[in-house]
Amino acid sequence: VRGPRFRKLKIGAGHRLDVKASGVFVLGIGHGNKLLTDLYNCHLTKVYIVGGLFGKATDDFSDTGNLVEKTTFDHITREKLERILAVIQGTNQKALLMYSNIDMKTQEAYELAVKGLIRPMAKSPPIITAVRCLQFALPEFQLEIHCLHETQQYLRKMVHEIGLELKSSAVCTQVRRIRDGVFTVDDALPRTQWDLQSIQEAIRNCQLKVETELEETLG
Repeated sequence: VRGPRFRKLKIGAGHRLDVKASGVFVLGIGHGNKLLTDLYNCHLTKVYIVGGLFGKATDDFSDTGNLVEKTTFDHITREKLERILAVIQGTNQKALLMYSNIDMKTQEAYELAVKGLIRPMAKSPPIITAVRCLQFALPEFQLEIHCLHETQQYLRKMVHEIGLELKSSAVCTQVRRIRDGVFTVDDALPRTQWDLQSIQEAIRNCQLKVETELEETLG
């Protein structure tokens, strides 16, 4: 579309996805750019489906990287994997509380915990707030990861480190973001729906939950 009316239409990107990741990618149009900044300041949780493959390691932690080594994996069980995930979640839970700067003995902390609002309200290292195994069929596995301040490469490295903890190796086969704060895959528009009417409808459908989240978190 061309013409003077469209020269000042600003489009901003939210939390980015790298070239090897897929899923929910939030854009702001016009006034939505300020809302993107406000949502960023809410430090909302993002959710990913992450696939892994035991038995090999690569230089970039993905299954398309250059092969570094091959290892055995027959000794790995779902129970052993879930024990590692529990340790990861416990360690990150301590970090979450530390960076949230909340006295856990107060009524405020209790109320925030009930609402699921305990989160760092400033920049912090990547924090895993929850992780669970969705599928396990050697050599493949699939995780659901809830996190803050992550990058997709950080999640790939996490898969690599899980392999090491299980005395094997692992590469990441998939990183798909299924939620970014208040936005889910149900809100997302596939490429075939990138038209004006669909975009306007998507904005209307998301308006209320964006306003509600900003009101609850930022007041």
